[in-house]
Amino acid sequence: MTESEQLLARVAAEARATRPWGWDALPAPVDAATLARAEASLGFTLPPLLAALYTRIGDGGFGPEYGLLSLLEGKSSGGEPAVVEKYLAMRDSDWGWPEGVVPISHWGCAMYACVDCRSDDAQVLLFEPNGGDPRHAWFIDSPSLTAWLTAWLDGTGWYEEDSDGMDLPPWQDARTRP
Repeated sequence: MTESEQLLARVAAEARATRPWGWDALPAPVDAATLARAEASLGFTLPPLLAALYTRIGDGGFGPEYGLLSLLEGKSSGGEPAVVEKYLAMRDSDWGWPEGVVPISHWGCAMYACVDCRSDDAQVLLFEPNGGDPRHAWFIDSPSLTAWLTAWLDGTGWYEEDSDGMDLPPWQDARTRP
């Protein structure tokens, strides 16, 4: 079993063992056609691990805090829009949302965990706009989606009660990416 397969097995087990916020049961995975429609709407493909989360485990509802957003249709836990809808809305807003950065999880207070689909390792970013200046609203949450999921599974993320809080480095590419 590859490292990626082992991680997916751990995520699946945790997703089944925990009750997502506001969900009676884990949403069913999306099919290949739904993934293809989502990617066509976005204009780019999702990183393989992110696609596998949606096609093999469930259409959101698992992961840190409120869990992953739904991919294409429906509302996610907390009433948040799906990934595609939120990405397109933010790209069309005054926030200067970077191309290829999809929101995958809502932290509350307008904060989102996002995956940079242009990075080789699917870097996870934190969008934290509460300082008011969109040029300084981006931080590096994790160098990869793999590391981000592992931190969630191991209980070592910055958002955990036992952590020292948020001291994340700024994401410099936010200023240069259209």
